Amino acid sequence: MRQQDAHGVTQEILPPPKKMTLEEFLESDLEGYEYVEGELIPMPAASAEHGIISARLFLSLGLYVRENQLGEVVTPDTGFQVGERVLKPDIAFISSAQLPEDLSKAFPVPPDLAAEVVSRTDILHRVEEKAFAYLEAGTRMVWVLSPVSETVMVYRSKTNIRVLTCEDILTGEDVVEGFSCQVAQLFE
Repeated sequence: MRQQDAHGVTQEILPPPKKMTLEEFLESDLEGYEYVEGELIPMPAASAEHGIISARLFLSLGLYVRENQLGEVVTPDTGFQVGERVLKPDIAFISSAQLPEDLSKAFPVPPDLAAEVVSRTDILHRVEEKAFAYLEAGTRMVWVLSPVSETVMVYRSKTNIRVLTCEDILTGEDVVEGFSCQVAQLFE
């Protein structure tokens, strides 16, 4: 594929390799991909619905975390090393205690909290696999927001999964203590 840069110079743009090691991925500057078991998984652009729901949660959670100096809340283009994967949750919280000194690369640790908004093109078992991969790597809680059912699945382990509806309140439990928001507000 050929593309012109800002100066009108035509450059050859090579597609990324289909396979690479975790170390190669962490050292690369590839954007728009997650890394799972040696393969690059393209991350397509999100729908408007997905972006709006993500933004609502990001703003609410981010403001709370910042006001209470609990750590950082990051956007979906931020990578986290999750076992032998590099994943990019839609929203993630990393506590002050977990923040690494070097912020120039993907986080070398999983987030304390990962949130994924289910897209209409997502396959449910892949979303669940991702939730369990976070938990197995040390993430303390995963929220999976479903725009279709207007629910939030709260994963703490394979045996501790709760479904919250629009009548419920989403809380940070012991991961983001004191945080809460009405589930309905995320899907308005």
